[in-house]
Amino acid sequence: MVKLPLHWSKINEIGSMWGIKIMLVIHSVFGRWGFRVFLYPVIVYYYVGQTSARRASNEYLQRLQPFLKLKQFRKLSTFKHFLMFGEVLIDKFLVWMNKIHLKDVVFETPRTIKRIDESKTGGVIVVSHLGNMEVCSALVQQFPDLKLTILGFTQHAIKFNALMNTASDTSSIELLQVTDITPEVAIRLSERINDGGYIIIAGDRTPVTGNERVSNVSFLGESALLPQGAFILAELLKCPIYFMFCLKEQSRYHIYLELFSERLRFSRKERHSEVTSAVQLYAHRLEYYCIKAPLQWFNFFSFWHAPTSRKE
Repeated sequence: MVKLPLHWSKINEIGSMWGIKIMLVIHSVFGRWGFRVFLYPVIVYYYVGQTSARRASNEYLQRLQPFLKLKQFRKLSTFKHFLMFGEVLIDKFLVWMNKIHLKDVVFETPRTIKRIDESKTGGVIVVSHLGNMEVCSALVQQFPDLKLTILGFTQHAIKFNALMNTASDTSSIELLQVTDITPEVAIRLSERINDGGYIIIAGDRTPVTGNERVSNVSFLGESALLPQGAFILAELLKCPIYFMFCLKEQSRYHIYLELFSERLRFSRKERHSEVTSAVQLYAHRLEYYCIKAPLQWFNFFSFWHAPTSRKE
């Protein structure tokens, strides 16, 4: 009998809160370069100990190979992937501690940013585990009256989120843990949209409640399951839906915000295929930005239906 890969939500978080706090102190005392010196042995420890994450990283990099120039691909490695994750992890905390400011962020799509500024109604913004999605808080710095609600399943990262909530003093951002969109949650989100707020939801992890609301799409040349939730939610709320990607490039974060649709409408007869088409278009955009920043996609679990041959 074939053993199915563990769902991402069942993977326990790594490390202790004290360890994270120590790394934050190191960063505050020694700065970025000093932090990297201390980070290196920590990453070595996790690289050696986390076999499944290491294999998942290698699988992802192997999937990227056909899309990259050979010279670029040869510079990639699972260890570099882990190192990049460590650097972005500390940036997540710096965001919530209000130590990453607008000067550290580049908005690459000014027309779309202007549209959000001028719009009287809110919308849904689909993010991913590519780069640092916490930098979406930069939108609040740009527009102080903007309200964001971040939907997520955070039960697998209790320590991480506890420290985030302790460090954060951003009242304009609401962290809402959900496992499903119940009528009560839908009403709450609708009120946020009507008030001109935005719902942030990840588009690259399947629901924790099962695989009923997922689409089988092509991602980096192989079949993968991606969630339909963001698109169903946008249709339900009758609001615009955007894609947002945030990549770290030369010590600054570059935000790419794309309007996907002013209003999604799925027919009753062809609903499943139309939703899947929307999910596939998102997969193409995620793929594009993964190729642009290959070491910044942080899904360290078996993602595709069939794994590639592994060479660690």
